[in-house]
Amino acid sequence: MHIAITKTQARGYLLRKHGLLGAPRFRGKAGVMDYVRQVGCVQYDPVDVYGKSHELAFLTRVKGFHRDMLRELLYEDRALMDYWDKMMSLVLTEEWPCFEPMRERYCQEVRSREAIAFVEEDIRRYLKQHGHASSKELPIQGKVDWYWSATALSRAALESMYYRGELVIHHKRHTVKSYALAEDHLPGTLLNAPCPFKAPEDQQAWQALRRIGAVGMLWNKPSDAWLGIPHFTARSRDATFTRLRKEQLIRPVAVDGLEMYIRREDEELLRASAKPFQGKKRVHFLAPLDCLMWDRKLVNALFGFAYKWEIYNKECQRKYSYYVLPVVYGARFAGRVEPVADRKQGALKMKRFWPEKGFLQTEAFRTAVKEEAARLAAFHNLENVVWEEGFWYNQPNPNPAPIGR
Repeated sequence: MHIAITKTQARGYLLRKHGLLGAPRFRGKAGVMDYVRQVGCVQYDPVDVYGKSHELAFLTRVKGFHRDMLRELLYEDRALMDYWDKMMSLVLTEEWPCFEPMRERYCQEVRSREAIAFVEEDIRRYLKQHGHASSKELPIQGKVDWYWSATALSRAALESMYYRGELVIHHKRHTVKSYALAEDHLPGTLLNAPCPFKAPEDQQAWQALRRIGAVGMLWNKPSDAWLGIPHFTARSRDATFTRLRKEQLIRPVAVDGLEMYIRREDEELLRASAKPFQGKKRVHFLAPLDCLMWDRKLVNALFGFAYKWEIYNKECQRKYSYYVLPVVYGARFAGRVEPVADRKQGALKMKRFWPEKGFLQTEAFRTAVKEEAARLAAFHNLENVVWEEGFWYNQPNPNPAPIGR
């Protein structure tokens, strides 16, 4: 049977689950792990206008977060790893066996296979001797066809060996990856653990359940939230939802006529969110690839907030700007903000705020925005926050979606 709720309850539930409403749920290094365990994967993106997208996801939720926590968890503790899930992501290292089908695909499907195979043994010897290396450090010459364009043979070979699980990322310096042999950094019991999936349908069910938990609530529709799940067609998606319902791993939820699904273990939080939030409102700037924003049509349906990341649009086609972030205040989306980290001048530049139609910019809201901006400046080791003229006085979105109940 469906659990019938209003959009107000759905919004409160989602924001509570993501740690964006009420007291902070995630704290310190352990909080980073708790959050990744909740969502399954945190999507990675190298663009850094105001912090990388995955860093912002943690900064938004994890009290006391700083970059060293992530570096330690990835490259010292090896509790997290970089790998393909929903695009390139940060995932739990303990889930290594679950990604065996992905590694197997890269064994079978790789461009420039012969050229890469010719240099693989040289790379293994070099890494055994030197411990780790980036593509520029390897004494390998030549270029090959790769996935986006021609690239150095050394880079293609390292990435291919990494995708199929022979290598791990030893460390990163900015966006430059240095690789090492997986056997030198991960226990053999993990590397040799059998894949838990007997059939492709098992992997699809596992990943779909994780994505429902990552967003908090999803529907059985085409969605960017399903990216990275192999062969997840409409037919296989229907079969997966039927299976997850039969196994009682998900619960159907009727949200003012919309059919959604939550993970079974989230039902208690959903019911606890029936009462309107009465606590102190906080401001959060969400990353463009934040888990909550993976299905933007769903966000629009529940919150009345229509968001598009315009980084790939030409300037003349942009409605707002290059790197604009959603702003959550209390239990709603307040608008969009454009911050820029100017590291040369040591300042966080707050360029614009676009309020949603009907949103009142109270003094309490502006104070909360200033507090959040100061916290973000501190994260980047920037000394000042510079508010550009007219920051608070932009016109609201001229074509807003209607705000749901």
